[in-house]
Amino acid sequence: MPIPILKLHNYLLISIQTEIDDQTAIQFQEDLLDKIHKTGATGVVIDLTSVDIIDSFIAKVLGDVVSMSDLMGAKVVLTGIQPAVAMTLIELGIHLQNIPTALDLEQGLIKLHQELGV
Repeated sequence: MPIPILKLHNYLLISIQTEIDDQTAIQFQEDLLDKIHKTGATGVVIDLTSVDIIDSFIAKVLGDVVSMSDLMGAKVVLTGIQPAVAMTLIELGIHLQNIPTALDLEQGLIKLHQELGV
């Protein structure tokens, strides 16, 4: 099932509401990059509030999505990272350094405004 990507002004908002498998992650990556290209979005907020478990592949895809989005001119903010997900990422040696984060979607939008200097 594809992950919905909503457009709000020049931003794309994604709220991942289900655990994602490898195939869904790859499809999400392709869909998001296509949407950035088609809309010219300058910012992306990916809300992970409903994600309780993350593995190394999904974490790598998320990191890749951030890098690829940046190459396409869209800044990404990750929101709602749960404590168990944060611990897992660190235990896996995956440090999402230089990736802005926020506690929730509202703070993520504020952070995105700051990152873009709007």
